[in-house]
Amino acid sequence: MNNGLDDVVAAETVMSDVDGLAGRLIIRGYSLDDLAGSRSYEEVIGLLLAGFFEDLPPERELAARLGVARAEIFETLVPFAAALHRLPVTDALRAAMARLADGEDLATALRLIAAPAVLVPAFIRLRQGEPAVAPRPANGHAADILRMLHGAPAAPEATKALDTYLVTVSDHGLNASTFTARVVASTHAGLVSSILAALGALKGPLHGGAPGPVLDMLDGIGAPGEAEAWLEATLDKGERLMGFGHRIYRVRDPRAEALKGSVRALAAGGQQTAGRLVLAESVEAAATCILARRKPDRPLQINVEFYTALLLEALGFPRESFTGVFAMGRVAGWIGHSREQALYGRLIRPQSRYVGPRPDQAA
Repeated sequence: MNNGLDDVVAAETVMSDVDGLAGRLIIRGYSLDDLAGSRSYEEVIGLLLAGFFEDLPPERELAARLGVARAEIFETLVPFAAALHRLPVTDALRAAMARLADGEDLATALRLIAAPAVLVPAFIRLRQGEPAVAPRPANGHAADILRMLHGAPAAPEATKALDTYLVTVSDHGLNASTFTARVVASTHAGLVSSILAALGALKGPLHGGAPGPVLDMLDGIGAPGEAEAWLEATLDKGERLMGFGHRIYRVRDPRAEALKGSVRALAAGGQQTAGRLVLAESVEAAATCILARRKPDRPLQINVEFYTALLLEALGFPRESFTGVFAMGRVAGWIGHSREQALYGRLIRPQSRYVGPRPDQAA
């Protein structure tokens, strides 16, 4: 038995391949290096859903239909969402999306992709005492998200950074939330059921809930010169360093490099982000050396959460919303995996090993 299903192959997929030894991520035949920063999220949605919907349109029409779906979500779910805004953002998002009708068609898929993009900015604004901002269907997906968040058009570099982020996190092998989606999809429950289950898995601090604590760590350190002492003290107490280490990667997480480049682009136009980046790079350098010395048998380099935290903070997302923003990007991958499982897979039904008492022992 492999506890945690390590090294167990549970599915054959055309979606993505994670090579932890080489530090390489392939999404539908393309290296992440070739996608992040050069392909739009709408283009990647087309890649992820290709072959799973007979009526999947060309890229431009797909982007237009996604814009219409954002408007539909705003009209149907935001009035209901207003009563949920005091809940944690991920809980509110899950409750609002549960009102969507289940289905396996492309229209359902596009509503599911649109929902976090519309609802997360709405919840953030409602929690701040401001009205939700309606989407503009003609806008690009990333640009519209930032406009709904801030109530005004975003700078091009901000739109580019968010678009890169959405692409970077769009799919990543058989992680916990994606596997959850496939398990539910294998029962033919429908896309909404699969994505809601995946969202529940994403909420956990060992999965999508990790970026926020990276900022807590940076706040605690405060200045580059304090990094080494703070990190040593934290490890002495037996605590983890947030944003370091990954279950699969044995070298640097390729997504971290893509996101660091986006943070650098944002830092060029903002003194606050530039200062945050200097601190983060100091912490990265110090922690990498300390971890190599203290845990020489465990490869512990930065993971995707480390620079995700800086990027989303620079774009104006509060840290309690980070898991919801993660869902904005990952939802397209969840849908692709769910459709692949429903179309070509079997009901997922693993075995367990009973280690409890036998009847004669219980007596």
